[in-house]
Order: sequence, then structure tokens, then C-alpha cells
Amino acid sequence: MPESAQPTAALTVPVKTGWRARFDLTPNVERLRISAIAIVQIVVAATVAWSFARYVLGHPIPTLAASVTVTSLGLVRDARPKRVLITVIGMLVGVLIADGFSMVAGTGWWQMALVLGSTLLVARFLSSYPPFAIMAAVQAIVVMSSPSISPFARLIDGVVGGIAALLATALIPRNPRREEVRDGRALFNAYANAGGTIVQALRRGDRHRATRALEKARGLGPLVDNWKDALDSALGVAGFSPWLRRQRPELQRHEQVRQAMDYVVRSTRMVARNVVYVTEDGVPRPVSAAIVRDIMRGADLLAHSLEDITFLPAAREALLGVASRLDPAILMPDASLGDHQVIAGMRPIVVDLLTATGMPAAEARAALPHI
Repeated sequence: MPESAQPTAALTVPVKTGWRARFDLTPNVERLRISAIAIVQIVVAATVAWSFARYVLGHPIPTLAASVTVTSLGLVRDARPKRVLITVIGMLVGVLIADGFSMVAGTGWWQMALVLGSTLLVARFLSSYPPFAIMAAVQAIVVMSSPSISPFARLIDGVVGGIAALLATALIPRNPRREEVRDGRALFNAYANAGGTIVQALRRGDRHRATRALEKARGLGPLVDNWKDALDSALGVAGFSPWLRRQRPELQRHEQVRQAMDYVVRSTRMVARNVVYVTEDGVPRPVSAAIVRDIMRGADLLAHSLEDITFLPAAREALLGVASRLDPAILMPDASLGDHQVIAGMRPIVVDLLTATGMPAAEARAALPHI
């Protein structure tokens, strides 16, 4: 089938409606599956902290030992030891202020107000991270509302909980790659969707589709940010846990891919804007469409390399094949300036994708024809 005759309709997937949509438990089950390791980590750490404070230290009500552990670990995406430590410190600030104040002034409504205000002021002075102050304030309220058997016993419980949380982060780590690979694939899938719409717009000379492609390209930014957050967390956990340090080189490679994709997304938005402009005349542009299609093939191979590094050589070869052809004057000698700008805008995209395969930037730029 010739290039121009290939089907260009967008792929569709069935969408559940009616009672199937209302009673679909798939998202709930998936959410539980993703959180399973985190739940195990929290339960084990909190139980150990509570038991140590109760049976070893002899504290009859070691509430803070467990609550500090649970709160500092949490079910959040960011499981970095640094975040856990910041959370622990924030809570211990609140415990220390409240414990010390209650020993001097006792407990009551005005003591609660003074402790709460003091805790918030001190916490905001110590950290610009807003949850830091809130966590300190919550723990201060817990301390002022619960009895103490000895001076600073609750502070000791909080320290026990914090240590348990950090040990759990190292010894029962959450999978650092599963979530970041999922976020990476989500970005590549959305990028392929935007690129596919650009291909359709160019093949048909369809300005409406070009506008839709630009909208999709503009929506890629949050996916880049999500992947960055997941990778930062994964690298932190892999550097802290002795069981996961062997994964750090692969995570660093993924970070290199993510940085390249950040630039690719920005360049793609520029190409999409130019495509909106050139398609105003309604004339099909099969040559430009073929170039974008080939770039998407290389990007798809790169996406597969996140889980299987053996795809990298094929991705590089595919992208080198595209790079060697990116000369607007040769591809479309009689085309308009706008068409030349579309092709020229693809050059940095291919260079950045090549650097994502591990090729040095200078070599990637040298693969382009001189213009």
C-alpha cells in the first residue's frame, strides 16, 4: 500500500459507560496493587516502633512511636529518605516544643494555643516546606492531649518512630523502578499520540487536526514533571537501600532519557505550532508526515528500552536514518518557508532523541546534514 493510501484514522479504545463505568473496580484494584509494598513497609515499621517503645523502653502508651512512623512513610509517591527525614524532623520539633512546654506550664486551652502558635512559628522559621509546619503542629496537639509518664518520654517515642521509618526505607524499600518506568511509558505514550496526530494533520492538510496536535503537545509537560518526581524518588531510595544500589546505574540512564525528552517535548510544541500555520492552505504534505512518522518509530523503540536496554541500538539506528535526511532544501526544494521551518524544527528533536540513546551531543549534531 503506498504511503499516501495508508489509513490515518486515530486508534480508538472502548470506553465503559452506564453501570459498567459506575461499578468498575479496576482502578481500585490497581491502586491497591501499587500500594501493597508501601502498606507492608508501614505496618512492619510501625509495629516494630510501637513494640520497641512498649516492651523495651517500658512506655505504656507509645502512640507517637507508631504515629510518627506511619506519617513519615505515608502512601505518597515521593519515598526518598530525605523526604522521610524531613517529615520526622518536623514532627519531632512539634513533640519537643509541646513536651517541654507542658512540663513547665501544664496543659489547658491557653497552653494549647501558646504551644500551637509557638510550634508553627518555629517550624516556619526552620523550613520553607509548608507541610513541615503542619506536621509539627499536629504532633504538638497530640502531645498536649495525651498524658506523659516521664519527662520527654513522648519525644523518645517520636525518635524511635523516626528511626524505624528510616530503617524501613532502607531494609524494606519500595520498588524504585516500577513507578518511574510507568511514568516514563505514560510520557512516551502521550508523545506518540501527539506525534501521530501531527502525522495525520500533515498527510491530510488538516488544520483542525494540527490544532488538536498542538493541544496534545502542550499537555505533555505535567507528564515530564511526574516522571522527574518518580525518578528523583527512585534514585534517592536506590542510593540509600543496600538492596537496591545495583539499580542506580539503570535509573541514571533513565534520568538521561527523561532530560532529553524534556527538550524533545519543548521542540515538538514548536513543530506543532508551525504545522498549524502551514496547514491553513489544506494541502497534504506527505514528505513531512513521513519524517514525523519515522521519528515516532525511533521514539517508540526508545520507550521500549526503558524496560529492555537491547532496544537502544535499534532506536539509535532508526533515528540516525532520519537525521541523515533532515535537509529542508533537499527534501522539499520548492516548498514554502513555513514547510522548511517544520523540517528544521525536527532537527533538535532528533538530536535530543539520539542523546537519549547514549550518543554524545556533538556526535548527534554531526549526524545532521549541514544547512
